[in-house]
Amino acid sequence: MDDFSFKIEKNLGTVAEGKGGWNLELNLVSWGGRPAKYDLRSWSPDHQKMGKGSTFTEDEIKALKDLLNKIEF
Repeated sequence: MDDFSFKIEKNLGTVAEGKGGWNLELNLVSWGGRPAKYDLRSWSPDHQKMGKGSTFTEDEIKALKDLLNKIEF
């Protein structure tokens, strides 16, 4: 069975505040003791529960940043 442990190594910021104290956050998270990756998902106030999200390597987050910089809002 896979190790589902996780550790939030660094909180990089809150993207949006949700209902009941749940926040959409960008964090550096180590999953199963592996090196930390950039992770965007909703978290409960105590960070013990999480919603669905996306995890990115450094190269992927750089590509996403470049893509977002090209979008005109």
